[in-house]
Amino acid sequence: MNLKKGDKIAIVSPAGAVKRQQIETALAEIESQGYEPVLGRYALGEYQLGYGYSGTEEERIADLNWALNSEDISAVWATRGGYGCQHLLKHLSFEGFTQKPKWYIGYSDNTVIQSLILKHGYPSIHGQTLKTSSFGVIEEGYSQIFDILKGNFPEYSVENHSFNHPKDFKGQLVGGNLALIYALIGTPYSFSFKDKVLFIEDIGESFYSLDRMLMSLELAGVFDEIKALIIGGMTNMGTADDNPQYEHSFDDLAYEIIAHRIQKYDFPTVYAFPNGHIYDNRPLIIGREVEVSFGDKVKIAF
Repeated sequence: MNLKKGDKIAIVSPAGAVKRQQIETALAEIESQGYEPVLGRYALGEYQLGYGYSGTEEERIADLNWALNSEDISAVWATRGGYGCQHLLKHLSFEGFTQKPKWYIGYSDNTVIQSLILKHGYPSIHGQTLKTSSFGVIEEGYSQIFDILKGNFPEYSVENHSFNHPKDFKGQLVGGNLALIYALIGTPYSFSFKDKVLFIEDIGESFYSLDRMLMSLELAGVFDEIKALIIGGMTNMGTADDNPQYEHSFDDLAYEIIAHRIQKYDFPTVYAFPNGHIYDNRPLIIGREVEVSFGDKVKIAF
């Protein structure tokens, strides 16, 4: 699935609406790398139905099916997340995709699309979308995505965290946004968790909502099945009134709630990995084997 100069990258908005000026910088970066961004017909559309979608369900389905299955498209990059990707799952085709597999790039609400892509046997990039977020994104958040597109897979070295359960491991990475993992539990579109390394991140959830989602994963047997757990950004959790960490990327109380919920399990854990709704958002590869070792720092390699 490695890209070469001149390859076309489809730009889609499978969930929320986006303005062109919000993605201009990222489009220019794609062009500077020698690729051609091709906007879906409804990538800059807008449709209101209790939420600002980029289009009707039919329009968003049409755009994504075009992007996934077109012979002349070499990768698919989501402009943003938000809400709406679940609408599309039953209607996506992979007939052309399996003939010409493509990297899919996105995170947040895109977690459900990445789950479905993995169920078809292909990896995807859980990384920065094209829309510039309010908290921005570190330069490496994009440059490391381009490295992956060229076939160069990342290696990371992150600080140890006091909640880590240090035990070296390797396994296939699954996961993404916790709210969407939770939303798919019990459906045919959920990840398989057996012997997998689960990654979770989230933004803007109350602390009891966080615990409710973790409880659902526990009741569904997820924590009995996984090999290890990696926790990324937990941003703006709780409210400004009850959480002095409200503007922090790695929320201490959220981490404490997670640690409390999984304390009876013996799988290794890595906290504060730089991926999620945070400035330092580094790409992960859903569906690829990840190898993690503990020492002075935590080494993570694909």
